[in-house]
Amino acid sequence: MCIEMAELSEIKTYYEFILPKVLEAGKILLEAKNIKFKLKNNVDWDWVTEYDKKVESVLNKQIMEKYPGHCFIGEESQEDKIQLTDAPTWIIDPIDGTENFTRNLRLSCISVGMTINKIQVFGIAYNPFMDEMFTAIKGQGAYLNGERIFVTQQDDYTQSFFNYEIGMARVGEYFYNLYMFRLKHLIAKVMNIRSLGSSVLGLCYVACGRTDAYQCDGLHVWDAAAGTLIVREAGGYVIDPTGKEFDLLKPNFLATSTKALAEQLVAIEKEADKEMEKVTGNNGEFVP
Repeated sequence: MCIEMAELSEIKTYYEFILPKVLEAGKILLEAKNIKFKLKNNVDWDWVTEYDKKVESVLNKQIMEKYPGHCFIGEESQEDKIQLTDAPTWIIDPIDGTENFTRNLRLSCISVGMTINKIQVFGIAYNPFMDEMFTAIKGQGAYLNGERIFVTQQDDYTQSFFNYEIGMARVGEYFYNLYMFRLKHLIAKVMNIRSLGSSVLGLCYVACGRTDAYQCDGLHVWDAAAGTLIVREAGGYVIDPTGKEFDLLKPNFLATSTKALAEQLVAIEKEADKEMEKVTGNNGEFVP
């Protein structure tokens, strides 16, 4: 979809407003001490710290003061069912990779995405620990610290460096089976597998060519709003792992350097899903 010049100017205004705010918010993470976490919703796989809440609160306050008519979706403040409207909507994950953050593992970031008319229009992912700022505006390319980035163009799954977010297998029995059966099929076929613990950075690493593919199921809109656009603007391909079109509101995703690579990996995973159905009786659909 082309962006008209007037609309592009509007998008750039929002982007240029928030970019320095994200940089400033990064200092909150750099200055963090005595980090303590607690479990959200009494589940042992979802962590939150005071810094998640602080970063989101700071960004929310600045955005709502400047643009009171806009919508805001944040990981730490979202309570109702998530819906996208045609209004400009800010989608924020204050710390993606919270578990990494609590252990001083330098793989976490602040993520800000925006949609207008339900379409992703820009994405920002800032890792202050490595001073890396990934950015993209729809139709304008993807960048790392101001330098244009591109995917690897890898189109052979046997040579692919694959990032698989295996920690999500803890979310429940369905996801445990889904991840384990797919891992069994993938690990024997791809060149190598990693699991980095940050969905946003996982997407950005495909965009800049550090990996060839990244997959995660069971996430939320704030985990994907910035990174999936950055991948696409770097020349990459994003699809639902079942082969369906990617849906931001149901953000299971497979992000790859090429469409050909995505198709090969989807074929492998469909075989895994068939085996899962045969063994467990689950037809591949998540049942809450």
